[in-house]
Amino acid sequence: MKLYGFPLSPFVRKVVVAAREKGLEYELIPANPNQPSEEFLKVSPFSKIPAMSDGDFCLADSTAIVTYLEAKHPDPALLPAEPRARGRAIWFEEVSDTVLIPAGAPIVVNRFLRPKIFGTEGDEAAAQAAEEAVAKPLAYLEGEVGEGWLVGDFSIADISIACTLKTLGYAGWSLDKARYPGLAAWYDRVAAREGWQRAADEETQVFASLGG
Repeated sequence: MKLYGFPLSPFVRKVVVAAREKGLEYELIPANPNQPSEEFLKVSPFSKIPAMSDGDFCLADSTAIVTYLEAKHPDPALLPAEPRARGRAIWFEEVSDTVLIPAGAPIVVNRFLRPKIFGTEGDEAAAQAAEEAVAKPLAYLEGEVGEGWLVGDFSIADISIACTLKTLGYAGWSLDKARYPGLAAWYDRVAAREGWQRAADEETQVFASLGG
């Protein structure tokens, strides 16, 4: 199996962590959606990352790929079987993908990507506004997290939210443990998992190899 993308992306990391949690091996191929190679476009016609090829089967989009991996490799389960729990798990994934990521993106763009990757000046006012914007979803998550996982057993819900928080960390942002103690403790639990640690080690290696 080949995965295309760059692990700085929370969407790419989501698939990488899911694969590691399931004990799957893969080849991670760096891919820039803004400068797509012909090989990448054959797998991802709309230049979306992550993308995957598994033999002659190709797929793009993190949710689609995780759904495919779950069906093909159901153990350990990352999507709960019980209907309400499954709905909640997908809900938290959507909170990550459509609420938290758009709210926090200006932090990463203006404090990491522009100054450290592209060599241009970031918009600090936009980054500060984003810090205020992420407060609402973070407060919601603080009220939802308990002493275990977001939805029963460890699931795509935990992977998705944690992957987004890790990307924000590249910009020097971190959870305010005094303001979000439950969420901070939960993130530490995620980060202690073997699958997460393997994915994090690989991410560090890929990033270093590209001069990060």
